Parts: sequence; structure tokens; C-alpha cells
Amino acid sequence: MANSAQSATATHGAEGTRRDFLYLTAGAFGAVGAALALWPFIDSMNPAADVLALSTVEVDISPITEGQRITVAWRGQPVFIDHRTADQIKSAREVNIDELRDPASDQSRVKKPEWLILIGICTHLGCVPLGQKPTDPKGDYGGWFCPCHGSQYDTSGRIRRGPAPLNLHVPPYTFLNDKTVRIG
Repeated sequence: MANSAQSATATHGAEGTRRDFLYLTAGAFGAVGAALALWPFIDSMNPAADVLALSTVEVDISPITEGQRITVAWRGQPVFIDHRTADQIKSAREVNIDELRDPASDQSRVKKPEWLILIGICTHLGCVPLGQKPTDPKGDYGGWFCPCHGSQYDTSGRIRRGPAPLNLHVPPYTFLNDKTVRIG
């Protein structure tokens, strides 16, 4: 009789282990099934291919001559690319930073001294400053001039006069080689 009691306990212990295994297996399959059912919803939150294409733009800068400025679009915003002359670089670096409303050295705003890349939106009310074309007014500092409220920026895109509180913003960019820059 003692033998049959031990046998029953051993069988019951084995069934408990088997039952636990079945619960864990069923739970795992349920979790995998739920993840597979939710994946299309989660994947739909990723940016679309057209949005990803706009997140960066590569620009061939080889045809831009010294002293020339161009405008490209990045994420729906104008970006100014300025191939600065030695005189423009010199005048931007000679500015006393303590006199600026938004202090920033020219060296902190460029990766290569001859190339200045800025988001072309005035920091006052979001206008697009003039100064890209040779006939555009450039203000008293040779940079950009916002005709809406009179903000003037120097050859480093720093605010020098007018109501704008900040310098023109510098977007994230990388020189891929001597002829190509990636913005974004």
C-alpha cells in the first residue's frame, strides 16, 4: 500500500510538470501570435519612403563658384549654401563676439571656412531673408536682409540688427567629399 501511495504522488508530480509545460507553451504561442497580429500596426508608424527621401538631401557643390550663393530645399525649408570669399571669411572672423545678440564664432558655424550652410528662415517671424541673388539687398553686413521687419545678418548668418532674436540656424550636414555635401 505504501508503494501505491508513492506511485500516485510520483504520477501527480509528473502531471504537474507536464501541465506547467503546456501552460508555458500555450502562453508563448499566444504571445508570438499577438506580436505577429500587432506587427502591421506597429510597422505602419514608420515613416514612408517619400518622407525618408526628404530627410536628407545631397548637393553637388562643385559648380558653385567662389562668392556664389544657392538655395536648396531640405524638409520643405530653404537652405542657403554660400561659397564664401576670403574677404567674407575674414570679415566674419573679425567680429567681436561680445557685441553680438546671439554670440557665436564663425568657426563654430562652419565645418570648412569657405562653405557656409544655413537654414534660410528668419528667426523673427519665419520670413525668407534676401541675399541669395547678386541683385538682392544684403544689409549693412554683406549677409542677408529680411525685408519684412528689417533683420540683418552678417556673412556668417549671425543677427546684427533688427528684431530677430537668434542667428540663422545651421542644419546638420556632412561633407561626403570635396564635391558633395549631405544635409540632414
